[in-house]
Amino acid sequence: MLCLGDRVQRQGHDCDDRQPHVPDVANVVGDVADISVGSTAVHGDAHHETAVGVRAAVAAYSLWGFLTIYWKQLTGFDPFELIAWRIACAAAVMAVIVTVRHRWGALRTAMRNRAILMRLTIAALLITANWTAYVWAVVNDRIIETALGYFMAPLFIMLFGVTLLGEPASKLQRLALALGALAVVELTVSYGRLPFIALIISSSWALYGLLKRRVPLSPVESLAGETLVLALPALAVLVATSGASDSIPATATGADWVLVALTGLVTAVPLLLFAVAAQRLPFTLLGALQYLIPTINLGLGWLVYDEPMPADRIVGFALVWMALIAVTIDQVRPPARALRDVGFTPTGGG
Repeated sequence: MLCLGDRVQRQGHDCDDRQPHVPDVANVVGDVADISVGSTAVHGDAHHETAVGVRAAVAAYSLWGFLTIYWKQLTGFDPFELIAWRIACAAAVMAVIVTVRHRWGALRTAMRNRAILMRLTIAALLITANWTAYVWAVVNDRIIETALGYFMAPLFIMLFGVTLLGEPASKLQRLALALGALAVVELTVSYGRLPFIALIISSSWALYGLLKRRVPLSPVESLAGETLVLALPALAVLVATSGASDSIPATATGADWVLVALTGLVTAVPLLLFAVAAQRLPFTLLGALQYLIPTINLGLGWLVYDEPMPADRIVGFALVWMALIAVTIDQVRPPARALRDVGFTPTGGG
């Protein structure tokens, strides 16, 4: 008796006089090979994406760190005027980027929401305070203090999480906060004053980060919104200072103008690189790499620009580093615990 092969395959049974089915070895081997190749391709793609993310993160953080050298070339100008130029130029650059990415619709929709607009405005004021303190410190030979500020920022994020958001603090986190407080006391004694630049940089950066968690925009769109909110006040500052005898329009050379005009670009490029990294890397790795910024600043201030680093100041930094080690151990120790949402998207540290 004859049976139709397609019927047998559909119904899952054989006719009585049919020979038992023997799998085609070549087909089985081919299927296994396809699965193996597919698995290898997936792992290869994941490895490639991680490698791209690491390179982008290192490039972004390195550029943010070495921006100190950039701002050091503009030490002859008032830092407040420099920040006004940075905001105006950054707003122009971000407007071009948003146009290229066709994101004006999303940005306009977000900014029509009063709550989001208020958060963007406050975030803009916080990042302006951060930028201003940083640039003021660089042009006034306090680069090491900026490094201290960015090293301390994660401790302030944790402090605000506990005090403002009511997050529970673990034993290691409480230890880290205690070490951070000791560091402030030690560095106050070392400097002979409160390290106010470091405290402004770290606290404004931390508050900025906490606020950015409530802004439903990408890093690029968020920075565009923040700079556009500040564009008119920045232009008002530039108009008000343009008549001064020591203003940038009155004293800048051609080379100075190039550097001033590029402040918007040097603000945007690291951010775009960071956005690439943030899409590909876990926050544990992204957060660890961010210490490149203060490490570079510490090296520049101490080894390149000859800022003093006496033993008691090293002790203060060591206390901060010990606190950061405690925080890092606390974050990575319980692998089953969800990663704490204390990270944020930087918008240019420096």
